[in-house]
Amino acid sequence: MAARSEHQTVPLSVLLKRELAHEKIENPEIVHGQACQSKKGEDLTLIKAECQRMVGDGVSTYSVFGMFDGHNGSAAAIYTKENLLNNVLSAIPPDLNRDEWIAALPRALVAGFVKTDKDFQEKGQKSGTTVTFVIIEGWVVTVASVGDSRCVLESSDGEIYYLSADHRLDTNEEERVRITSSGGEVGRLNTGGGAEVGPLRCWPGGLCLSRSIGDMDVGEFIVPVPHVKQVKLPTAGGRLVICSDGVWDSLPAEVALDCCRGMSPDAAAPHIVKEAVQAKGLRDDTTCIVVDILHQEKPSVSAAQTRRPVKGMLKSMFRKKSSESSSCNDKEYAEPDVVEELYEEGSAMLSERFDTKYPVCNMFKLFMCAVCQVEIKPGEGISIHEGAPNSTKFRPWDGPFLCSSCQEKKEAMEGKRSLGRLSSGSDD
Repeated sequence: MAARSEHQTVPLSVLLKRELAHEKIENPEIVHGQACQSKKGEDLTLIKAECQRMVGDGVSTYSVFGMFDGHNGSAAAIYTKENLLNNVLSAIPPDLNRDEWIAALPRALVAGFVKTDKDFQEKGQKSGTTVTFVIIEGWVVTVASVGDSRCVLESSDGEIYYLSADHRLDTNEEERVRITSSGGEVGRLNTGGGAEVGPLRCWPGGLCLSRSIGDMDVGEFIVPVPHVKQVKLPTAGGRLVICSDGVWDSLPAEVALDCCRGMSPDAAAPHIVKEAVQAKGLRDDTTCIVVDILHQEKPSVSAAQTRRPVKGMLKSMFRKKSSESSSCNDKEYAEPDVVEELYEEGSAMLSERFDTKYPVCNMFKLFMCAVCQVEIKPGEGISIHEGAPNSTKFRPWDGPFLCSSCQEKKEAMEGKRSLGRLSSGSDD
């Protein structure tokens, strides 16, 4: 018999447990609840718990949850709720297997957000919306966000992970630099006597956010390109809390999660909204979606009795549990119970988000615009890398390609061209 140091054998019982766990990964239980107290009527939600797509000879199920916090009216929030998912799906090539489909989601989300913004702005309406868009496929959670609605995850062991970005100008220095370098101005309201009041805003327009969908009156440097984070949960599951800023302006994430521990999602969502309103009053639309992603045979993560301390705010915190925490007899063979980060990117530059190193070789078709998906005649497509400063890395004939309209949109977002849509009067 070979020495243990030469060959690490795994007991049959462990292999069977892994095989059973693999089957469970295919079909986690998704339980959700939502609640809202309305002040302006500009918060909207999208919940599609059982979307299906064909995979080979079978069917794969995924879930979609969206939070849309409109401003300057609800038109942008309504339009985005009705069109964003279809725009994202249209950017994913057909006939991908499950792993390829999940890997394609981050770029497809970027394309879908930009297309939705571009199409809405062509309607000439000046409202805008934040978006937090969550797609759950198996145990993989993908979150795309613009604005200041947020999605937080509490894992089964009580760790908190921030899956969205905060695009408020008050808190995001990188976005302030990006806007000013693109031709915008950032400052507070001036009362006339030299005193400045209120939050930092982008001028012209006066928006407090650096990214949104819509808002055609504040300049193209307020971009619709989302921050995207993708994580894989352990089979112990976790709880997602997706809220508009009406909640987050009143409650830290730890308080929101603590106040509903032990409750079902149906009870947790209204309780979080109630706590937020009690804390500061109903000053804004206050909306919450709670989603539990569960192992079929395990209780909700909300039943956990204790929570580990948060190690940092608004940062990704992915930590492996010590093997000593396992209580099973075969713990030395057990796979770590971790939240695994698969992808994260927040750049506002399309050329960085659509790079040619993408693992799905057929993600971008030669004669199809990578954003709006319209057909491009041979010779008319414009490389996403056109005019890139690093000419040694990319060649102008390297794809993916954009149509002329989407190329204009890209250049405007990068401060290279104005689309003539600047005026004032938009507010968050």
